[in-house]
Amino acid sequence: MKKELVEVPRTTLKFYKYEMDGLLFYEFDATECSPPEPMVNAINGLRMLKNENERLAVTFFHEPTPLFEKTAKSFIHEIEELESGDVRVIFRKI
Repeated sequence: MKKELVEVPRTTLKFYKYEMDGLLFYEFDATECSPPEPMVNAINGLRMLKNENERLAVTFFHEPTPLFEKTAKSFIHEIEELESGDVRVIFRKI
């Protein structure tokens, strides 16, 4: 899988794009930053999702409950706990 660096408007972290299993993923790592940076980047990253074949994958240092509440009407998510103690959340448009 080849990851390509992409520019996402109004973000401060590095975003990558790649394809896997017929889906297009946008991804960034928010484990090294502090609020409100993870939420701001996630909200702007979610704006990139245009259809059911696109996902936003984000690694956070904890579950971003306020982000889940803010996006519940438009997105669903899956959570994976990583060995490091961080969490990887994959969002998709409803």
